[in-house]
Amino acid sequence: MSATLDAVERTALLTAALRATESRRPDRLYDDPYAAALADGIGPELLAEIHAATFPPGRERTLPSTPDYNAIRTRFFDDYLQQAARDPQTTQIVLAPAGMDSRAYRLDWPDRLRWFEIDRPAVLAHKERRLAAVTPRADRRTVAVDLTAPDWEDALQAAGYDPNVPSTWLLEGLLYYIPEADTHRILRRVAAISAPGSRIAADIVNAAALTRPDMRALLDVFAGWGCPWLFGTDEPEALFDAHGYDVRAAQPGETGADFGRWPDTVPPRDRADERRVFFVHGRRR
Repeated sequence: MSATLDAVERTALLTAALRATESRRPDRLYDDPYAAALADGIGPELLAEIHAATFPPGRERTLPSTPDYNAIRTRFFDDYLQQAARDPQTTQIVLAPAGMDSRAYRLDWPDRLRWFEIDRPAVLAHKERRLAAVTPRADRRTVAVDLTAPDWEDALQAAGYDPNVPSTWLLEGLLYYIPEADTHRILRRVAAISAPGSRIAADIVNAAALTRPDMRALLDVFAGWGCPWLFGTDEPEALFDAHGYDVRAAQPGETGADFGRWPDTVPPRDRADERRVFFVHGRRR
């Protein structure tokens, strides 16, 4: 039952609810037929709180649109992972954390690919119950361990991951929920078991997104759930460079990260004190 999930884990149900809502739109950017089941009853309740904060009745929206952001993020990383999978050298994809992600079920993947999902036991157990009757379209392997555990790398390798061949990692919906020191620790550990040429992708906010007054209503919702946003950076390229990755960072609304859906202007990178979110993607040197 979703009642066994803690505050941070329940954000995965929010993401599932957002994906279910997007999938019902006639102009949807993707179709996730499993999202509604994964969202359970909790996900729509969480989404209602986000919607109330983002679109206050009778007042102009001042917060970024979470539904549009999530739709763009999901499609952006859908395309990124599928592009990576078309490379004959790609044999391993790792989602860390996996949350309620259903890409292994709703998208087609080559037979050579091993698909690894790392997340806390309660999250993966919830997904297994909800999708028990569905067959994944990839060689899906679950690794039920917290990313803060001292030995998650051992558990991943026991599931069949090979650190000696290139891999593709997706850190989606993670980095702003953990302190800066933990962000560096996770990137360092991922890099240590990623062969040169491995791909990585992630989303991350900037520092102003954690402090601007016009973000407060949204930040208060997440803090009230017990999962505040803790880390942001204005230099995502430098963050990943410090751990051996050459990356690019795209903002929603920019070319290749828009899909006709981002409703706000995109602030230039050199303009200070603007809230931002980045889709980071690149390779291990």
